[in-house]
Amino acid sequence: MNSLFASTARGLEELLKSELEALGATACKVVQGGVHYEGDDRLMYQSLLWSRLASRILLPLTECGVYSDVDLYLGVQAVDWPAIFGSDKTFAVHFSGLNEVIRNSQYGALKVKDAIVDSFTRKNLPRPDVDREQPDIRINVWLNHDKASIALDLSGDGLHQRGYRQQTGAAPLKENLAAAIVLRSGWKPGIAMVDPMCGSGTLLIEAAMIASDRAPGLHRNHWGFNAWSQFDATLWRELKSEAQARASRGLRATTSRFYGYDNDQRVIERARVNARKAGLADLIGFNVQDVLKLTNPLTDGTAGTVLSNPPYGERLESEPALIALYSQTGRIMKQHFAGWNLSLFSASPELLSCLQLRAERQFKAKNGPLDCVQKNYQLAATGAAPQGNAQIAEDYANRLRKNLKKLEKWAKQEGIECYRIYDADLPEYNVAVDRYAEWVVVQEYAPPKTIDATKARQRLFDVLAATLSVLELPANRLVLKTRERQKGKNQYQKMGEKGDFFEVSEFNAKLWVNLTDYLDTGLFLDHRIARKMLGQMSQGKDFLNLFAYTGSASVHAGLGGARSTTTVDMSRTYLEWAERNLRLNGLTGRQHRLIQADCLSWLSESDEQYDLIFIDPPTFSNSKRMEESFDVQRDHLLLLKNLKRLLRKGGTIMFSNNKRGFKMDHDGLSGLHLTAQEITASTQSQDFARNRQIHNCWLITHAGKE
Repeated sequence: MNSLFASTARGLEELLKSELEALGATACKVVQGGVHYEGDDRLMYQSLLWSRLASRILLPLTECGVYSDVDLYLGVQAVDWPAIFGSDKTFAVHFSGLNEVIRNSQYGALKVKDAIVDSFTRKNLPRPDVDREQPDIRINVWLNHDKASIALDLSGDGLHQRGYRQQTGAAPLKENLAAAIVLRSGWKPGIAMVDPMCGSGTLLIEAAMIASDRAPGLHRNHWGFNAWSQFDATLWRELKSEAQARASRGLRATTSRFYGYDNDQRVIERARVNARKAGLADLIGFNVQDVLKLTNPLTDGTAGTVLSNPPYGERLESEPALIALYSQTGRIMKQHFAGWNLSLFSASPELLSCLQLRAERQFKAKNGPLDCVQKNYQLAATGAAPQGNAQIAEDYANRLRKNLKKLEKWAKQEGIECYRIYDADLPEYNVAVDRYAEWVVVQEYAPPKTIDATKARQRLFDVLAATLSVLELPANRLVLKTRERQKGKNQYQKMGEKGDFFEVSEFNAKLWVNLTDYLDTGLFLDHRIARKMLGQMSQGKDFLNLFAYTGSASVHAGLGGARSTTTVDMSRTYLEWAERNLRLNGLTGRQHRLIQADCLSWLSESDEQYDLIFIDPPTFSNSKRMEESFDVQRDHLLLLKNLKRLLRKGGTIMFSNNKRGFKMDHDGLSGLHLTAQEITASTQSQDFARNRQIHNCWLITHAGKE
């Protein structure tokens, strides 16, 4: 009787135990990462040939205490290695685990290698060579605290390497994990299976192997026991012959049919090659098909199982695109696969929630380093009572519909394409949603650290799914941004290099926006009415725009008939953007100047005169000109004093900022012979009605005679 250990992926241990017991294993004991079991030689080879779930099968040789490197050396040397393999065979050592004396796995492996080699030389035998790539014999050593377990790896290469998969897609599942997913899906042999996002076809091939009673190890040529001195070649040939006979009978007898789809022709070709190598090409049909255009391949009303491992972020898709994919997959499943079982494996429970289906069962497993979940659903049969679908962010969706009904008509009447359609109306959905013509930007306000990150992420996914659904928006037209308190020059930091600019209309102005490359889009929507007012005030005037950003206020002033516009900002990027905006509206020539400068420094040094000045300074910033920094509450009086020097008699300053609770120093202004009229309410439009503190705005003029 042999004592053996079968390793597997975390989360599959109980499933592996059941499989081994079905093969005839006894004394099965589950531990983290595998199962200890016992069996005779026949069972040992059977488990190697037939286990669909094991990663490796090890034959323990000895254990030893390790309190020094000498203990490890002597413990390994106690094994009669020449009785296990010959000098003409190559070997490799896989060492895992550390303790106080073995602090490096490479050092541990070296001590084990030395002990094995010395076992041969002490008997005057040639020393065997080490081959780390494709050794004849693999020795597995696991150091746990002060105990080392030494075993012969009977598998050789990992058992997930069935021998059929030469071609893979971008994110392949290991075959033993794929087999576990099939076994947990609720599918049974004889039932049809569809994988709408099949990639290299691993799930379908593993299912077809089960349906046709094909041993997973049948196609493997190299095993860890081939060079083992005690290898029973006769017994192995007998077991393999039995397995081949079963596979032939199973292929003829199976009634299961399998259908795989992917939108990539190259991936489908790889899947076909893999199926041919597995000897299962007659059972599986692979075709190029987008999941969103999928229909049921069975026309006789027979129910089957839909099983898939859809993308979940490791394949580089954006979150909005993935959310749309899952949401629309749920709709396709309900529409075309009524009465079927659906099982999906994903590293993102949040994405699975976008299906808007209630799972009947779920399982956890590891896919490499990723924590994954498999959820099984029963799709309601045609004519059955409606399922209790999981409603995604229903309160949010209803509010969004209500807002749209009111705002779309208003925006059309106003002649604007860019406006806010949701502004954290509901506390639990703390986002802002802005429409830019046919695009939508969702801005997530970074949740406080006291909020559970998983719940916050789930809520965000719900919001994105509901937004796409309510607006009937393609996923590639939704942009997600996360907003948090900005420090230093973050406003000017690039987020990408796409360079995707497109034109939008605001009253009579045309403006360029870019939704992807920067935190902001090039257009502050809350200042829309202020820009319109500037256009109405600018006829025949010299206009100055400080902290100008992308120059949209200068565009409105120019279109309003300003004699000249001067646009000042510290960012070369934004000034180039401003120049494009001016040119888009036919505002070219020397009367439209753009100046790259630190606005506070430029202001203190300039002596030009203007009739109309617009300034929207940051709430806080560092400035080379000031000894400390700029704070709009603390320093606005000094700022306005400098602006007064540039303001002609009868001129007007429109002063705005975003500081909540800002208080104008009226007494200080009087001392400067200036007067301020607050016009905040007049500059706030319907789409910002819920957020009256998003900015404050003032008209400042000379106070009578000076």
